[in-house]
Amino acid sequence: MKIVIIGAGEVGFHIASHLSRENKEVVIVDDNAEAIRRVSDHIDVQTIVGRGGSPAILEQAGVREAEIMLAVTNSDETNLVACMVTHILSPSTKKLARIRGGDYDQYHEAFSQNAPNIDTVINPEMEVVKTIEHLMSVPGAADVGEFAGGRVKFIGVRLDETTPIVGARLSDLPGRIPGHRPLIFCIIRNERLIVPSGKDRLTAGDLIYFITEDKDLETSLRIFDKHAEPIRRVLIIGGGRIALRLALRLEEKSVHTKIIEQRPDRCSILAEKLNRSVVLCGDGSDQALLREENIQDSDVVITLTDDEETNILASLLAKQLGARKTITKISKFSYFPLMHTIGIDQVVDPRLSAINTILQHIRRGKVLSSVSIRGEDAEIMEAVALETTDIVGKPLMDITFPKGVLITTILRGEEVIIPTGRSVVAPNDRIIIFARREAIPKVEKILSVKLEYF
Repeated sequence: MKIVIIGAGEVGFHIASHLSRENKEVVIVDDNAEAIRRVSDHIDVQTIVGRGGSPAILEQAGVREAEIMLAVTNSDETNLVACMVTHILSPSTKKLARIRGGDYDQYHEAFSQNAPNIDTVINPEMEVVKTIEHLMSVPGAADVGEFAGGRVKFIGVRLDETTPIVGARLSDLPGRIPGHRPLIFCIIRNERLIVPSGKDRLTAGDLIYFITEDKDLETSLRIFDKHAEPIRRVLIIGGGRIALRLALRLEEKSVHTKIIEQRPDRCSILAEKLNRSVVLCGDGSDQALLREENIQDSDVVITLTDDEETNILASLLAKQLGARKTITKISKFSYFPLMHTIGIDQVVDPRLSAINTILQHIRRGKVLSSVSIRGEDAEIMEAVALETTDIVGKPLMDITFPKGVLITTILRGEEVIIPTGRSVVAPNDRIIIFARREAIPKVEKILSVKLEYF
């Protein structure tokens, strides 16, 4: 698979890095020579310095032979032009554009359905708002995602020393937890990802990922000594575009919302566009202001300024002053491993949200959605089991899956099946697959063609 990426910023860089490790042919284009030099120094991909909307540059990048052209520069207009020119040069190439401007929001569907120039529009700000809403729905979780329209959820929770099942082997859980048990499919321990077996023992500090039906969520959380609690009062620090989108969503849900923003002109815009939210002009890291606004009564404090350090400090201050939970926007992947160490568990990243959305459109086979685990270490995918693949029609125990791959769920109509070795996937079942990064190319083959090596 050949993929041309226009834009060597954080999203372009990390998508290129992700795909190059899967041995895909990647060409990345940017008119910033320094950004291209950074890519060349760290990733084994072809690079071109030039404008992504230039026909000559796109020809040089080989867009006629590319299956996908991904436009992810910081300019919405450049991304739109790159898609238009690519369509002229190579109508069969699938075109994805990152478009962030709020002026385009109401036209996303029209772009995708009516404009042949663009196959998919991706807005990272809208995606990160969805991520925040997922995290708010399960305050005790460090990570939350959903499949099958929300019927199935995967949850990441941190085990404390007081968690009842700490010290138990996974094979011991059936005896210790009668009735419903969620499937634990991944453990992060000391920043190392483990695909667990029955012999693995749960330890304090582990970040464990499990999958469960939505109707069983509260029961599953109690097993890990976590609780889903209603969110009634939210404080947002930072009044940018993500904050505005989030506040509008919270107003729809009748959640009492306050926003603290330093810029007076931005406060005026927020006050004009919001109906019931309270807009405060001030410094979100000012202890006196936070105390005055009774931060201890906030169910969640969400820090969404454009500065990572400010977000981290404001979240730590909010927790110290009594806020129940915090969600912190981070844009540097290198900061992620430090967050739990300093006391921050719920983190969102607009770039990672965009990458997750992009991946589902890049994956071969009938992949409906894809979410990265721990940035780039693994993915969990929802896909349709095609009748032409060897994954269909035989017990899972008789299929030799690549190392680091686990089928976590089978969706058959309205039925949700947590599979065992005897389970059989039927044609057109929807399946949820967890896979380590290095196994993803083999998973793509499983999902798209009949494999002879099985």
